[in-house]
Amino acid sequence: MNLQSTDFELFGLPQRFAQERSAIDSRWKELQREAHPDRFAAQGAAAQRVAMQWSVRINEAYQRLKDPQRRAAYLCELHGVPIRAEDNTAMPAAFLMQQMEWREALEEAQTLPDIDALEREVRQAQKAGLERCATLIDSQQDFAAAAQQVRALMFIARFVQDVAQRQEQLGQ
Repeated sequence: MNLQSTDFELFGLPQRFAQERSAIDSRWKELQREAHPDRFAAQGAAAQRVAMQWSVRINEAYQRLKDPQRRAAYLCELHGVPIRAEDNTAMPAAFLMQQMEWREALEEAQTLPDIDALEREVRQAQKAGLERCATLIDSQQDFAAAAQQVRALMFIARFVQDVAQRQEQLGQ
């Protein structure tokens, strides 16, 4: 194992968006067993520190690979297209209009069934966005468009959190 390996290399996975979650989980467990600091107790403190570094590196890679949105962002970055969400918030007008409509619907929703319906709609948009990422990355190799799609998914993910918060408020 090499600390400089990509997450995909570390996990022995093809460098693509489409991944089987079970394969990621299985490989994570194997890698954690191999790198567990207790396995290196007889080799001293230095070996245990190195094992701890590996364990942290494996966990970081696992967090990126298991989450489709984070995996898409990582693939874009590996291909020289950083997401730059903090300074690149430009979005297509249609997407911004959809966001405004969802915000208004959330503000106007007075019942849990209203909020639940909005959540289903937003989750469907999230699913469609991830499917679009799969096409842009794996089929078209269009990482610039995929990065824009990831930024849109980040907006949607934040909105999903707002919907969940509103569900909690109405559910109490």
